[in-house]
Amino acid sequence: MMRTPLRPLARILHARQQGENPDTIERENLRLRHEVMRDKSRARAEFRLLILGVAFFAAFTTIGARMGLLAATDPVEPRASAPGAEIIAQRADIVDRNGRILATNMTTHALYANPKVMVDPKGVAQKLADIFPDLKAKDLERRFTDGRSFLWIKKVLSPEQMQKVHEIGDPGLLFGPREMRLYPNGTLAAHVLGGTSFGAEGVHSAEVIGVAGIEKALDTRLRDPAQGDKPLTLSLDLSVQATIEEVLYAGMTMLNAKGAAAILMDVRTGEIVALTSLPTFDPNDRPNPLVDKTAEPGDSPLFNRAVQGVYELGSTFKIFAVSQAMELGLVTPDTLVDANAPMQWGKHQIKEFEGKNYGPLLSVTDVIAKSSNVGTAHIALMIGPLRQQAFLKSLGFFEPTPVELIEAPGAKPLIPKKWPEIVTITTSYGHGMSASPLHLAAAYAAIGNGGVMIKPTLLKREGPTTGVRVMSEKTAHEAVKMLRRVVTEGTASLGEVPGYEVAGKTGTADKPKRTGGYYHDKVVNTFASVFPASNPQYVLIVTLDEPIDTSGSEPRRTAGWTAVPVAAEIIRRVAPMMGLRPKLEPVATDAVTAASN
Repeated sequence: MMRTPLRPLARILHARQQGENPDTIERENLRLRHEVMRDKSRARAEFRLLILGVAFFAAFTTIGARMGLLAATDPVEPRASAPGAEIIAQRADIVDRNGRILATNMTTHALYANPKVMVDPKGVAQKLADIFPDLKAKDLERRFTDGRSFLWIKKVLSPEQMQKVHEIGDPGLLFGPREMRLYPNGTLAAHVLGGTSFGAEGVHSAEVIGVAGIEKALDTRLRDPAQGDKPLTLSLDLSVQATIEEVLYAGMTMLNAKGAAAILMDVRTGEIVALTSLPTFDPNDRPNPLVDKTAEPGDSPLFNRAVQGVYELGSTFKIFAVSQAMELGLVTPDTLVDANAPMQWGKHQIKEFEGKNYGPLLSVTDVIAKSSNVGTAHIALMIGPLRQQAFLKSLGFFEPTPVELIEAPGAKPLIPKKWPEIVTITTSYGHGMSASPLHLAAAYAAIGNGGVMIKPTLLKREGPTTGVRVMSEKTAHEAVKMLRRVVTEGTASLGEVPGYEVAGKTGTADKPKRTGGYYHDKVVNTFASVFPASNPQYVLIVTLDEPIDTSGSEPRRTAGWTAVPVAAEIIRRVAPMMGLRPKLEPVATDAVTAASN
């Protein structure tokens, strides 16, 4: 920096010529220099004060804004953070075909503890044990004092329990909000819904995942954030489902059955309107699976008999042999076939129920009405093994049902490894081959809708449904007429429901032993029906495990005395609920009719 000289030579010489004192020039220049330095210092100080003022203003503004934000928000517990993806807690609702809730979400709280900030670990442990009887005070106290800083106590709390924990007042007890799955109808449609559990868990949220039923089969759809506000609509009708469960439970109890199953399905769309398996469970408090390896799967209430239950379905299969024979042009409803019993085939003897003999000849229609094993066997031999297998495969009996349940893929029918003619005979009347009631429902739906195989579904369908034709409309129509004869004149006479023209077939099958052979006093009874016979709209399957009717002088175990009356009561109650108007029988012209003014 250039400085002005205090004693400029030119001014000094000039001052001396004028007789002035040169020292005054130096003093004046020194004063001016000091003034400049003072002005620069003042400017520098003022700038520093400005910067400091701005910094203080920004700091106090930030603090004030933060305090205002905290004052305007609700206080929450500190959130534990961890690396990884954020937990998605939202799960779509499940509703029935009319929009009524079957499964939804409910906000609740989890209870956890930070033992390091507890005031009285021993006292807290005892008070928590008083609130939660399943917790032990000594175990809690041990965990509170072992040095850990985090401990789950309860994953789900009721509002009452949460209030009681609040009243303990210890700072080491903390709450984390989360969603849980709620099934407001309790046990209703439990085997369809299945249930949920917690997956990934955090302090403030928990991942709800499906563990069984449709909750697990469609877990990805239900957890999709893009469809979280769009409920999953099932084909079930809540009112019909409740009615069928009520009637089936009463029938199972009265007939001393070990278990029961029922399926009601629309024959044209494949929509399952109701699916029931008993005994049942509450998905809100799902029981643990059986650990006893010697127990049968059906001993667990979690076992879905309608889908997982693979049984020999007895004489309900006879209509398939007759339908195929008519489709191939081998017989007509009036064709007479050999029904002379017993029938000898090699070393095997084919008998009728209770040693009866319906022979020597029966029409094909009477073979179904009287449920003749021998007559069906002769018809099956006309068809032959290869064609029989192909037809049963087209009806879905060789693969698991494609219904939207996680249990369905594992319920594969039990097919004989070899298929000689004796297997053709026994399979024709439902022995030696096992399938589920849902398999049977799908096959009977094909007969009821005019010969088209429709895939069963638990989802509500919109618009027309297509399928594969397995028989002609004429064959299907004749088969329904034969099934109607079973109810009006045959083994299912207790299945008649005035106004609804029930058509169906009974099936009584001895239960196989694990060690081989069959029980003589344990049966699985089935009644497969379609209604109304003049224009079939629904198929109903009722299966009872080990039923026995003790209302008479002798115990009765056949389907005609057990499964049939239960199915009739179901149809009597649910048909009006589904909008089916009863077909009134015409009144004779000469009948007397009461009238009033």
